[in-house]
Amino acid sequence: MSQTITTATVFLVWDGDSFVCWPNLRVRLANVNAPERWMPGYDLATQRLTNLIQGREVLILPVATDSYGRTVADVYVGTIHVNAAMRGYGYR
Repeated sequence: MSQTITTATVFLVWDGDSFVCWPNLRVRLANVNAPERWMPGYDLATQRLTNLIQGREVLILPVATDSYGRTVADVYVGTIHVNAAMRGYGYR
């Protein structure tokens, strides 16, 4: 995978470890595993990620592409490492 660093604005948080940026970049946080839609804790994880990034410009540092075609990346909003923040909530 090309290591192209991207900045983009988040317009949809899908769950606690994935989101979509304008215009159509689907991103999954590297080394973060939050509950899926049908699992307990989904709402809380999704809200935590939403609070961190929704509507904000993020810096995306790609590390891979997953089987769904999403960019797996380390993500920053300002100086906050979003992946580390979510892991700090226990999503490992």
